[in-house]
Amino acid sequence: MQPPIDEQALHFSSNLELLARQVVEGFITGLHKSPFHGFSVEFAEHRLYNTGDSIKNVDWKLFARTDKLFSKRYEEETNLRCQFIIDVSSSMYFPVGEYSKLNFSVQAVAALIYLLKRQRDAFGLSLFTDHLVLNTPAKSTATHQKYLFSHLEQVLNSKKMDVKTNLEQALHQIAELIHKRSLVVIFSDMLNTFDNENHTDALFSALQHLKFNKHEVVIFNVTDKSREVNFDFDNRPYEFVDMETGATLKAHTSKVKQEYLSRMSSYREAIRLKCIQYKIDMIDADIAAGFYPVLQAYLIKRQKMS
Repeated sequence: MQPPIDEQALHFSSNLELLARQVVEGFITGLHKSPFHGFSVEFAEHRLYNTGDSIKNVDWKLFARTDKLFSKRYEEETNLRCQFIIDVSSSMYFPVGEYSKLNFSVQAVAALIYLLKRQRDAFGLSLFTDHLVLNTPAKSTATHQKYLFSHLEQVLNSKKMDVKTNLEQALHQIAELIHKRSLVVIFSDMLNTFDNENHTDALFSALQHLKFNKHEVVIFNVTDKSREVNFDFDNRPYEFVDMETGATLKAHTSKVKQEYLSRMSSYREAIRLKCIQYKIDMIDADIAAGFYPVLQAYLIKRQKMS
């Protein structure tokens, strides 16, 4: 296995494809077989029924219309369809001026797109804030890959503040737009449902919508773990700013830390248990680790489970 590259040092707008290519070479070196597989069969054509053929594939409706026996032929799909969904609301640009949650998510998706393209699998991209910003169908062409990379680069270069998020609404919309069974991979900090039980229920209702439509769902819960989960700040007063609303709160860390940690812990545990209940694979993705090790660990795990 080649050593991890310094993905944070690359300039995203000009090197996103190069970054993906370098990372994927490392993945392919370390994986013995693809961690992704096609998982459906589709009707291909009719053929005349021959004596001795199984009657389970006879098209009885067609027989009723034509008075002739035809068998349905099916074709197993070997290519995967994958829809990547990225939260591009303002909170994903945290921490400002550093390697952000959005940097992590975009780089990870670029690498996975490149991997799927090499395997001739189809990939689509959805971007959302408090509404669906972009939704493309899944394709496997080089032109489509370049088109998606250009959108990802634009996202990295457009740091808009005070843009809210509505993950549950976006997922309902996307569920209606994906017409074939797919692997749906979500990158979000999941913070729009924090400390709000009603929003959490609405989120899992949307995730159930995807599951009901026979999609496999994977969530990368992207966080700056040190600050957002562990509340690792110096023991002094701060002015905290909500990046999605602009609201500010002045507080001394010692006075709010225990309450914050308690609520964050309860929230994350509730999300984890819900994902287990609905058979949704959720990966804790700490941006401090860099996207390469996080993806590598997940792909190896997925390969072993296949």
